Amino acid sequence: MAPTSTPQTPFGRVLTAMVTPFTADGALDLDGAQRLAAHLVEAGNDGLVVNGTTGESPTTSDVEKEQLVRAVVEAVGDRAHVVAGVGTNDTRHSVELARRAEQAGAHGLLVVTPYYSKPPQEGLYQHFTAVADATALPVMLYDIPGRSGVPIQTDTLVRLSEHPRIVANKDAKGDLGRASWVIARSDLAWYSGDDMLNLPLLSVGAVGFVSVVGHVVSPELRSLVEAYLAGDVAKATEIHQRLLPVYTGMFRTQGVITTKAALALQGLPGGPLRLPMVGMGEEETEQLKRDLTAGGVQL
Repeated sequence: MAPTSTPQTPFGRVLTAMVTPFTADGALDLDGAQRLAAHLVEAGNDGLVVNGTTGESPTTSDVEKEQLVRAVVEAVGDRAHVVAGVGTNDTRHSVELARRAEQAGAHGLLVVTPYYSKPPQEGLYQHFTAVADATALPVMLYDIPGRSGVPIQTDTLVRLSEHPRIVANKDAKGDLGRASWVIARSDLAWYSGDDMLNLPLLSVGAVGFVSVVGHVVSPELRSLVEAYLAGDVAKATEIHQRLLPVYTGMFRTQGVITTKAALALQGLPGGPLRLPMVGMGEEETEQLKRDLTAGGVQL
């Protein structure tokens, strides 16, 4: 049974895009994934996204993806929304991953814009619709043109919002104006997918975050959104400003690299990365320590 949700917050308000822990020899660490998932939920997350970019999904097999969903659902599925990343640049493959995620117990799907091939807007519409038609699960779109090569245009997002199972959008477009227009013209629940813009996106109608820095500052993110919703914008702004060193430090290089380094510093499961991702050097790690400490993270 999935945790309680509302049409306004179908996946809760604070979600972390979770890393995929690996063992020292590079194998999937399902025990570590369960321990990390439990830690993140206890820290204040309403949901977890697994098999996303931060979960190194390009380097995990379909079988590993399914195993990871099952393990995380087993660990926290009655306490948090488990959202499975199923987006690829092959619609048939995405449909298959969606069906496997549903069978594994996922509560929702995250579907990124098809990347590399740069399809036209009609291709995006048909791709997302095909995935949404494949299961009974609610879908969160993921608009990240910096990775995919193409944005989901405003009109396309509004059109997609008419699908009964396309209920949310993870916004990493970095365009508050376009976000404002889609929020005003649709009923999509809007989630910030860019930690630096968490507070600004709330101001134009976002309902919450799908965060990378949630690995280390989930309680602070929850305090930020709760303060804002309570009308205490000054407190929300103060928290936002206090977290600026964390936002900056966690994205000095690719997010999963810094996240796994930060988890190692805190003694939490993460493990090594799979190529082409590589671990941080000593100098980079020292800089990350300074950034996290400046943002109030206990190491």
